[in-house]
Amino acid sequence: MLKEKFKNTDIILASQSPRRQELLKGLDLDFSIETRPVDEVYSTDLKAAEITDYLAVLKASAFKNDLKENQLLMTSDTIVWFNDAPLEKPKNEQHAIEMISSMSGQIHEVYTSVCFTSTTQQTVINDCTKVHFAALSPEEIEYYVKTYQPMDKAGAYGIQDWLGYAAVTKLEGCYYNVMGLPLPKVYEFLKQF
Repeated sequence: MLKEKFKNTDIILASQSPRRQELLKGLDLDFSIETRPVDEVYSTDLKAAEITDYLAVLKASAFKNDLKENQLLMTSDTIVWFNDAPLEKPKNEQHAIEMISSMSGQIHEVYTSVCFTSTTQQTVINDCTKVHFAALSPEEIEYYVKTYQPMDKAGAYGIQDWLGYAAVTKLEGCYYNVMGLPLPKVYEFLKQF
């Protein structure tokens, strides 16, 4: 469907996340992967989607003068928002255990922003999903962190692995958003592009 529309467009996904790559493939789009280092620092005044919007645009700025007319760059960022603060990727196992323990039996939000950049325009979309966690024992949390090593995941968990199966009791919003790409919104944007 989209493949025909974008046959003369070189779509670049600037993400090393295997989950984002897998999700975008699910839309039957051809794309290449190219990442550039960016210092992901933002003002502490930013809240929730303001953070992910800012970081998605910041990641696009690394490509600023290199895009060609037939290229569309996609950059993205995801955070877990809990107790009015962002939970990013954990620094180590202990940090991951602390993060998950704090969210156990609680509701948190996951924000993902996607920035689409071409030579003529830049648009940012974002989505929020509320995630309800069951109460987890310290043994379950330790088992998860030691077995699944969720160090590359915002909030120290993946909804598509053991913790998602065992602890997510309810979702309000898009499942794929929690994985790192709000696919229905991405698809809708690309249809209009």
